[in-house]
Amino acid sequence: MDARTPLTPTTELAAASPVRFPNESPRYRAARTALLAEELELRRHLERVAEQRRALPPGGEVIGDYRFEGEEGPVDFAGLFRDKQTLGVYSFMFGPQRARPCPMCTALLGPLDGNAADLDQRMSLVVVARSPIERLVAFKQERGWRNLRLYTDLTGDYSRDYFGLLPSGDEIPAYNVFSRQDGTIRHFWSGEMTGDSADPGQDPRGAPDLVPLWNFLDMTPEGRGGDWYPSLDYGK
Repeated sequence: MDARTPLTPTTELAAASPVRFPNESPRYRAARTALLAEELELRRHLERVAEQRRALPPGGEVIGDYRFEGEEGPVDFAGLFRDKQTLGVYSFMFGPQRARPCPMCTALLGPLDGNAADLDQRMSLVVVARSPIERLVAFKQERGWRNLRLYTDLTGDYSRDYFGLLPSGDEIPAYNVFSRQDGTIRHFWSGEMTGDSADPGQDPRGAPDLVPLWNFLDMTPEGRGGDWYPSLDYGK
C-alpha cells in the first residue's frame, strides 16, 4: 500500500458494502457495518505494521557457531538457508526433559506443515528443538507432517541466544527471521511480545497471532475463551 495514495474512509467503504443476509435486523446490520469499518481499519493497520517491519535497519550479525542435526544429517547455521536469502526459525518447545511436546506449539506447526511447501518457494523455514532428531522425526510421523523441516539444536546455543531457552532452563516459543546478504547473515526480526506485555485477562500473544486456531475462534460468539487450550490427543 502506497502511503501517498489517498484512501477512502473505511466508514464509507463499509456503508457501501452490498452484503446482506436473510432475515437480519436493521440493528444487526448497523452493528455489522460499524464492525466492518473497524475490520477494514485493522487490515490497513496490519499493512502499516508490515511495512514498518520490512523497513527495519539491519539487525545484529549472526556470529555464533551454531550446530544442528536434521533428517539429512548435520548442518551449520548457514546451511539452514539452503538456496534462499531469508530464513525463518521456529523454536519448538520439545526439549529432552519433556515427555511430550508443547500442545500450543503443535497447534501452530500442524497448519504450518500444510503451507511449508508454499513458503519454501519464497524462504527457508525450519523448526528447531533440543530433543534428539530421532525423537523429533518420530513425532513428525505420529502427526502426519510431511513438509516441515525439523532440526535438533545440538548444543543449545542457538536456543539460548535467540530466546527459545531462558536462563532458568524454561523453554518458550520463539520465531526468528534472518536474512543473508552478500554472504553476511543478520537477524531481521523476532516476535518480542512476552507475558510482561500481555494485556489484563489475556494470555501472551503476538499480533497478528501466528496460530490459525485462535483466529478462527475469535470469529465465534464464544471467542477463544480463557480456560481452554489445545491437546495432543482427543481420544480418537
